[in-house]
Amino acid sequence: MTTQTTAGVKISVEVVYQPEYSNPEKQHYMFSYQITIENMSEFTIQLVNRHWDIYDTSGELRTIDGEGVVGLQPVLAPGEEHQYVSGCNLSSEIGYMKGSYEMVKQVDGSIFEVEIPRFELIATFKLN
Repeated sequence: MTTQTTAGVKISVEVVYQPEYSNPEKQHYMFSYQITIENMSEFTIQLVNRHWDIYDTSGELRTIDGEGVVGLQPVLAPGEEHQYVSGCNLSSEIGYMKGSYEMVKQVDGSIFEVEIPRFELIATFKLN
């Protein structure tokens, strides 16, 4: 598990290679990841936008920006957490993702950024 805290918001990521949805002969490797967002600050916050950089050892870089996560813009009071599962495909068996969430403090509408720590995407057959 990879974990990082920014501005009182803790992000934890767990990754699973999905061989049943992958096809190495066609250079298609599927990964799922579970993210837990914990509000350790003293403010109620809302996740409004996401940004991802997805790197593939084939040389491909993808950037994804969008509203919320898996169709939601969760509001988290102090001490609350939100967890979701999503997925990513690569054209090689190794890569990584990193990114950020744009959050809003409900008390004053101020916007701040929370880093999503870099996490590796590695097909299990490539691990020693």
